[in-house]
Amino acid sequence: MHTHPRTRILGTGCYTPARVVSNSDLEAIVETSDEWIATRTGIRRRHFAADGETTSDMATAAARRALDAAGLNVADLDLIVVGTVTPDQPSPGAATLVQQKLGATDIPAFDISAACAGFVYGLTIADQFIGTGKARCVLVVGVELLSRAVNWNDRTTCVLFGDGAGAVVLGPSSMTRPSDRPDAPRPGILATQLFTDGSLAEALCIPAGGAARPATLEVLAAAENKVHMDGQDVFRTAVKQLAASSAQVMKAAGLVSRDIDWVVPHQANMRIITQVAQRLGYPLERFVLNLEEYGNTSSASIPIALDEAVRDGRIQPGQQVLMCALGAGISWGAAVVRF
Repeated sequence: MHTHPRTRILGTGCYTPARVVSNSDLEAIVETSDEWIATRTGIRRRHFAADGETTSDMATAAARRALDAAGLNVADLDLIVVGTVTPDQPSPGAATLVQQKLGATDIPAFDISAACAGFVYGLTIADQFIGTGKARCVLVVGVELLSRAVNWNDRTTCVLFGDGAGAVVLGPSSMTRPSDRPDAPRPGILATQLFTDGSLAEALCIPAGGAARPATLEVLAAAENKVHMDGQDVFRTAVKQLAASSAQVMKAAGLVSRDIDWVVPHQANMRIITQVAQRLGYPLERFVLNLEEYGNTSSASIPIALDEAVRDGRIQPGQQVLMCALGAGISWGAAVVRF
């Protein structure tokens, strides 16, 4: 009987720009306050790309760090998948530019646009390629340059977002790492679940700048090519669906809450995360949190948090990690991975 190989994470990496923008820095730009932002969201700082720094630059930096951590070279890659809604340009995709900057050969490289759920979508796609034997090593990057995609006159949304990139290199579980223990259970992606509810497409979107409503002077003047959000709709849906998909993916993996060592949630809003923790009956101290420092980096938020927790030793080999995210679409998903 042919069994499909399980996909494991071989290395993680992240990149966040050097420029730090605090809540009090934003007080000078928009009518808001540090206290208002911090109490409603848990965000205190975010990092913004430097002038001239692009989405593909950040993605490439995170990718190199993930390859280094995996002990692999660019030549080992068979596929590049980039989750982003803020590519350098409408076409070609950011993945093409990452391929060019890494100096990879003519392997397939493509973007996926699932907003904040982009990394979980990318992970799931990579898992299919590795599981079917179509690819051996896959680079998955979540990257976002949202400081250039927000409306600086909309104080409810512009304070939420930050820029950054996170990456993982994936391969079959037969590939070993120096940290592997011979007696440990087999590492890998145990289950993933993806969902989209298109009836909520208008709740979180960039409404113009595409084929339906090209970027005219009027569109630009009204900032309709920037992020628009109905916060209440998104908040309610996020709490409900992050909890539900997390429960579903644990069930699919044959696990219960106490089997999970860490939860790495999408870093959007502390209130959402707190309510999800309550619904799952899972202690908040087992959540990997960094939104205080980076804000909401959309596709990049899970892989940045994952990389930090792997590098500082919180996430250990053999531990089981739940990831969950929800964003525009509205699209959401969850994954359980054993390290």
